[in-house]
Amino acid sequence: MKPRLILDPAICSDFIPQGGEGREPILIGDDEVEALRLVDYLGQSQDEAALSMGVSRGTVWRCVDSGRRKLSAMVIEGRPLVVVRSDALSSIIQD
Repeated sequence: MKPRLILDPAICSDFIPQGGEGREPILIGDDEVEALRLVDYLGQSQDEAALSMGVSRGTVWRCVDSGRRKLSAMVIEGRPLVVVRSDALSSIIQD
């Protein structure tokens, strides 16, 4: 995986909804959080976000899409959300 620049890492790493204790957590990569921060929070275009992260616009789109799905699942299913380093997430998926 091509390295991605994370300019402003999340200050929190675990989000546990009330009643969500003990449920299987959803893992979200720090690159997904960074893409969401740049596009949704700061209002950058995907092209601008891609330049900031040092990746292609397609990669930003995939990160934003995946991150939004994970956030939606957390809210709808009431599951905990855990922010992990992207390289750690890819090794978890491969195992």
